[in-house]
Order: sequence, then C-alpha cells, then structure tokens
Amino acid sequence: MELLIMINACKIASSSRVTAVIPCFPYARQDKKDKSRAPISAKLVANMLSVAGADHIITMDLHASQIQGFFDIAVDNLYAEPAVLQWIRENIPEWKNCIIVSPDAGGAKRVTSIADRLNVDFALIHKERKKANEVDRMVLVGDVKDRVAIMVDDMADTCGTICHAADKLIDAGAVKVYAILTHGIFSGPAISRINSAPFEAVVVTNTIPQEEKMKACPKIQFSLADLDHPRPGPFISTKGSIM
Repeated sequence: MELLIMINACKIASSSRVTAVIPCFPYARQDKKDKSRAPISAKLVANMLSVAGADHIITMDLHASQIQGFFDIAVDNLYAEPAVLQWIRENIPEWKNCIIVSPDAGGAKRVTSIADRLNVDFALIHKERKKANEVDRMVLVGDVKDRVAIMVDDMADTCGTICHAADKLIDAGAVKVYAILTHGIFSGPAISRINSAPFEAVVVTNTIPQEEKMKACPKIQFSLADLDHPRPGPFISTKGSIM
C-alpha cells in the first residue's frame, strides 16, 4: 500500500515518469485460477500499480513470465541466471561433476538453461501436493549418484519442497546438495527445516532482506547480492532498456 501511495504522490506532483522497482513481485504465485472462485491476485496488483500511476515496472525473476502480460505499461523482468552461473563456478570446486536439479516440473526450463551453459546434466523432481505448502510424494527423474546436486528455483517459502527434495537427492546417492534461490521468503518453519536438511548451503539474492534469518541459520548465504546487471538509473532517466 505504501508503494501505491508513493507512486500516486509522485504522479499528482507532476512527475513526468514513475518507475517502480519491485525486486520480489507480490502475489506472483497467484497468476492463474487453479480452482473455482480463486483470485488472480497478480493481475490485481498489476492493475493497482497502473491505476496508481506507474509508467514502468522493474522486477526480478517473476514466478511466471506471463505476469508481464498483465500490464499495459513497460515491464523489465531481470534474471538471476548470470549471477547463479558465476557463483557455481567460483564457489563449488566440483562443479564440473555437478547436476542441476529442479525441485518441481515447472522449473525445468530454468535448470536446463543453466545446465546447458555449464555443460552438465540436469534432473527434476516431480511433486504431488495434498494442499498448499505440503508435498505428498516426490519422484526423482535423473541420475544424481556420486554427484554434487545443485537445486535452482525462483523462490522458497516454507521450504518443505526443497528440504524434502534434498533428502530425496541424498537417498539417491548425491554426495552434496546445494540450493540456489532468487527469492528467499523463508516463512513459518522454513529456518528450522533448512537447519535440519542436508544442505551444504542455501544461497539467495538480496530481493528480500535476510540479515535476521542468516543469524538463525548459518546455511543461508547472501552471496548473490551483486547481480550481474547494469545499474538501472541512467537507463531509466533516458527511457532506455536495462536488459
């Protein structure tokens, strides 16, 4: 709400252009109706930003790329992939023997892109949910035996999925398990689950403040803070693209 008020205040103060930088787009998972009478909250947020007076939105790793189509204004969706690749090469000595894993089928495109650029294999985990934030069953597709497994996902909330996936990977023979996330929401039991899970590290970007959670969980690393993207300021002022 504060963001909407600030956008509107700028607009009615005769600002020629208002750019909203929203690193973690709110309600991004509610991008479609998955059951009768369910809201499409991401579309509502897009409408509210437009009505408030925003001319341009900059965000990071949208949960669903089609959210960009909810807007009638310019949207730049930045990607963490370059920073993810850099972190893997610089911090995992055995990265040439790694396998990139998606904790769900929806992330297959993301992990195949990273695996192709690293010239390594990929795997994915198919999950069946009983209800939101609870996973009933997981099936691993791919061979992780005697390899370093690197899970990559756009976000983790209560962390039930990635922690169960880590257990599954260790049971399947993985020697180490890492998780790399763009948005570390870490709500509810997330911290205790990560502390109990067999992760070497859970690496996140700075789209959400993590200082307090890092104190409670030494496995969380804030190592993707310096994302490999140009500074947006000069491009915004000239109405150019920042991609």
